[in-house]
Amino acid sequence: MKGLLSPSFLLQITLFLLVLLLFMNKSQGSPIRGAEYSFSITTKVDVLPPDIPPSTQPQPFIPLIAPSPLRPFTNNSVPKLSGHCSLNFSAAQDIMTTTATDCWTSFAPYLANVVCCPQFDAMLVTLIGQSSKYSGVLALNTTHASHCLSDVQKVLVSQGANGDLKNICSIHPTNLTEASCPVVFVDEFESIVDTSRLLTACRKIDPVNECCDQVCQTAIHYAARKIALNDLSNSDGNHSLPGPTARINDCKNIVLHWLASKLDPSTANSVFRGLSNCNLNKVCPLVFPNVTSVVNECGNLLNNQTACCKAVKSYVSYLQEQSFVTNLQALKCAASLGKKLQKANVSKNVYNLCHISLKDFSLQESGCLLPSLPSDAVFDGTSGIGFICDLNDNIVAPWPTTSYPFPSSCNRSTKLPSLPTATSSQNGLFINTLVLPLLFTSILLPKRLL
Repeated sequence: MKGLLSPSFLLQITLFLLVLLLFMNKSQGSPIRGAEYSFSITTKVDVLPPDIPPSTQPQPFIPLIAPSPLRPFTNNSVPKLSGHCSLNFSAAQDIMTTTATDCWTSFAPYLANVVCCPQFDAMLVTLIGQSSKYSGVLALNTTHASHCLSDVQKVLVSQGANGDLKNICSIHPTNLTEASCPVVFVDEFESIVDTSRLLTACRKIDPVNECCDQVCQTAIHYAARKIALNDLSNSDGNHSLPGPTARINDCKNIVLHWLASKLDPSTANSVFRGLSNCNLNKVCPLVFPNVTSVVNECGNLLNNQTACCKAVKSYVSYLQEQSFVTNLQALKCAASLGKKLQKANVSKNVYNLCHISLKDFSLQESGCLLPSLPSDAVFDGTSGIGFICDLNDNIVAPWPTTSYPFPSSCNRSTKLPSLPTATSSQNGLFINTLVLPLLFTSILLPKRLL
């Protein structure tokens, strides 16, 4: 037995174990050939929170939601494309990476209305516009549109995006074509439209003032109307043609494609995101179910405040499962629900009575109001995917009155309630598995103000 435990034998055993460990690390922990991240990192996507002994103070668990670093084609291989799409993806590589992050896997359905789909749409418009500089055509034909939309989604998925963006954002191949617009060639477009006026109005927009003054939007509509009515008198009474409104809407896409060809990709993307924000902040994206349960407890004969507030909070909890909203959308949602309740004979200000705040209309559990200005999700190598939250004081939701029926940020005579402002130095907050249950148990949301 003594001989077996001699120093030379122990040294041999030690060296053998070291070689074995190095071999195991080489085969499991080192980067896979052609991969952008190691196997050991990818296993952290679905891990559960570590067991914490009862004697220790629980610490927040921050999952790694995305591989680090986030690079193109993070699924270990270049996607197999159709070979029938003429769009130059490299011309908008940064924008595509931004889109993949904005539409990251399980985030996409919850960020669809405010972040993901507006960015996805802006990216497609920019890609087609950039391509038209070489093709001379401001839209794709039906066959190419189908191939290109499929290829774009494959590239985005390879960078971490949700695989069902076409359905989430309701984007179809026809959105990439000219549809009913009679003008598709660059030369013809520029011979009809006052391009100097159009470019001056839309070269750079103020995302706040544009939504009220509509300088660029008016120029786009004017140009779209002009090309939509081109040759309309020569249609010989063809009743199969869509109405002027539909043609104008289709031609707006052609106008946007032309603008994208005259601006650098980053500027074009910013302009299109600003324009889309003007529309999305005008309405509440939430679906309101039947309010009978609230009416029964909070009607004109309000006898039990506790029962009323329980019904209100139960109703609002359903809204909190739908999606993130911006601060301006939250104002619209509060006003819409308030009017709905008032029409059903709920006259008492249940928002004030039950302490319902603006952030209660956004995805919970922590409540995150996204900024009303365009914003993107961001990737951090430590905390994963995050996005800006306009989150602070619990601003009580405004109850509709005759002097304050529906809020409008463009009505200078309407005094809007104060929106949240940054007041805390905390680094972030957490949403648990009940909100985003598909891939992770909690998500870090940076607490920052745009």
